[in-house]
Amino acid sequence: MNGKSVLLIVGGGIAAYKTLDLIRRLKERGVTVRTVLTDGGAHFVTELSLAALSGEPVHRDMFATDTEGRIGHIQLSRVSDLVVVAPATADLMAKMAAGLAGDLASALLLAADKKVLLAPSMNVKMWNHPATKRNVETLKRDGILFVGPAAGDLACGETGSGRMAEPAEIFAAIEAQLIEHRPLAGMKALVTAGPTHEAIDPVRYIANRSSGKQGYAIAAALALAGAETVLVSGPTDLAPPYGIKLVKVNSAREMLAACRAALPADVAIFAAAVADWRPETAADAKIKKAGAVPSFRLTENPDILAAVAQGTPRPRLTVGFAAETENLDANAAAKRTRKGCDWIVANDVSDGAVFGNDSNRVHLLTEHGVEQWPELSKREIGERLVLRIADALKGIEA
Repeated sequence: MNGKSVLLIVGGGIAAYKTLDLIRRLKERGVTVRTVLTDGGAHFVTELSLAALSGEPVHRDMFATDTEGRIGHIQLSRVSDLVVVAPATADLMAKMAAGLAGDLASALLLAADKKVLLAPSMNVKMWNHPATKRNVETLKRDGILFVGPAAGDLACGETGSGRMAEPAEIFAAIEAQLIEHRPLAGMKALVTAGPTHEAIDPVRYIANRSSGKQGYAIAAALALAGAETVLVSGPTDLAPPYGIKLVKVNSAREMLAACRAALPADVAIFAAAVADWRPETAADAKIKKAGAVPSFRLTENPDILAAVAQGTPRPRLTVGFAAETENLDANAAAKRTRKGCDWIVANDVSDGAVFGNDSNRVHLLTEHGVEQWPELSKREIGERLVLRIADALKGIEA
């Protein structure tokens, strides 16, 4: 996104403070951020803070002119690649839907010739009001884009939908609009992520350690590359990446069924930490302590990677993951052969530090040998892997 430009309109809501983090994220990726601060927004953030983080002057005056005498609200929309409103209040959205232009923000939105992305933020009753619903439908028909709102605790003390999306989610939505090179456009991708939970009884389960962060990062990178992406996820606390279809599952058998339902696909990446075994029979009620340690028989779970890599319809490219505690490359190479997949991404988990971490160090095993990648963030690993996938798919017969 280096060299792109975003115009950020800060509406009047308590969530306005989150825009400071959003500006920081955008600046780190080389995006120029110009800001418009509404009168309502000025109650929650200052011109000084916006100017300091963006490195640009803050615009507030409807009738200000630049040094060449051009009307500010026209010129601001012309020099931006995307217009973002965060927080987008009920009042601002109502003005947009009605085509009003009585202040700088609404006039700029009416004059904008670029895409507009809204991050709504308001009380749950306001969000659910019929007038707001009508306005949202009108804006969507007009081509306005939305990210959020989420459900949760609101600043007013109530709970429900209306909470502004977090800066990371808004950033991802902006990123999806600004990135022009989409090498996987028109292709379908399947990703698995997170652990599976295999029930012992209604409150206990067997699982492998996994945060799901790497699989979610890969799904996000696939979506940014233009792929129609289905993410089949075991239980995690992660927000779904922007632009993907999320299918939530618990057990390995549920995950396999969801993967089969997502086929055919051009590429399938199996980053989930699937439990190898499950109790043969799960108890219907919680097992009580009774002075003796209970015993139960384990049975093997389905092998999801092998089932897809060796099944029909087979993705053009299948990528597995191998978490190993010893003999990393040898064990990963044997897994690649045994499962019938094209590539294996291997990492050493012997010290347990990688679980839940934001970075990783992996080896990529292909038919050409082993590539040792340096330590990278999981986001960077996802992006790097997706670029390799795009190059590989160019040479694979459709």
